[in-house]
Amino acid sequence: MKKSKHILVTGGAGFIGSHLVERLLNDGKNIVIIDDFSTGSLENLRAVKKNPRLKIVRAKISKCKELPQLAANAEFIFHLAATVGVDLVVKSALHVLETSFHEMEILLKAAAKKSTPLLLTSTSEVYGKSAKPEFSEDDDLLIGPPGHSRWSYASAKLTDEFLALAYSREKNLPVTIARLFNTVGPRQTGRYGMVLPRFIAAAKKNEPLKVFGDGKQSRCFGFVHDVVEALVRLQNCEKARGEIFNIGGTEEVSMLELARLVVKTLGSKSRIELIPYDQAYAPGFDDMRRRKPLVEKLERFVKFKPQTPLREIIRLTAE
Repeated sequence: MKKSKHILVTGGAGFIGSHLVERLLNDGKNIVIIDDFSTGSLENLRAVKKNPRLKIVRAKISKCKELPQLAANAEFIFHLAATVGVDLVVKSALHVLETSFHEMEILLKAAAKKSTPLLLTSTSEVYGKSAKPEFSEDDDLLIGPPGHSRWSYASAKLTDEFLALAYSREKNLPVTIARLFNTVGPRQTGRYGMVLPRFIAAAKKNEPLKVFGDGKQSRCFGFVHDVVEALVRLQNCEKARGEIFNIGGTEEVSMLELARLVVKTLGSKSRIELIPYDQAYAPGFDDMRRRKPLVEKLERFVKFKPQTPLREIIRLTAE
C-alpha cells in the first residue's frame, strides 16, 4: 500500500502557519511542520499537536537532516518561516539578511529534486516607498536606502521572490508567490511591534494606546482565516504557478482611526498617545504613508477576495 503524501509547512508553529496547519488538518491532510520555534510556539498548535496526522520537526530549514526526504515526499510545500515584525527587523538586520536567502535557497534546492510545488509567502514590504494609492503585483518597486535597516527585510524577501521565480523558469519548479498585507487575528503577538495586538492588549488593560508618528499613516488588515483560505486556494490552482498575488484586506484605516476603533469596539477607557518615531525606533527609521493592495488578480484566479470587516477583525482578535 502506497504511503499517503504530506504537506510540508515551514514556520508552521507561527501565527499564520498554525492557522494554516489547523485548516489543512481539517481538510484531512497529513502535515509535517519544520520550525525552529524562534518566534513560533507550541502553544499556537495546542488544539492539534496530538493529531496523529501531524509531525513536528524542531529545526531550522538549513539544519534539518530530514529536509531532502520531507521535500521529495511532499505533495506541496508552504514556506512561511521568516523574521516577523518591524521591531525585530530594525534590531536584527544581519540576522534577517543572513537567514532569509540562505534558508530559501536550501528549501528550493530540496523542492526542485522532485519538482514539489511550493508557495512562498512574501510581504507587502517589497513595495517599499512607492507612493501609489494602491499596489498591483506588476508595479515597479522602490526600496529605501541601505543605511535604513528596516529595508533589509524588504530586500531579503524580494531576493527570495527573484530566486523562487528563477527556479520556476530555469528548473521548472512550480512556484507561487503570495505577498501578504498586515495579516491579523487570534494568536498574533504584539511583542515584535505588530500594531493591532499591541493596541488590543493596551485597551483591555485601559492603558494608553501608543500611536507612532502623526497617526495618519494608513494600512489595510487581512483576517488570518481569509488569508489561509486564499493560500489553500492558490495551492490548488495550477494556473497560479509562476505568478505573484497580493493577499490582504482592502478596508483602509489610519493608525489613529484604528486606535479609536479598538477603544470603541472593546469599550475601553484607554487614551491615545502620539509617540514620535525617534522615540519608538532607532534613528533612520522609515515608514510608508499608505499601503493598500489591489486583490483583483487573486479574485480572478481563485474566485476569492478577503473581506472580513475591520470591526469584526478587532472583535475576533480580541477574543
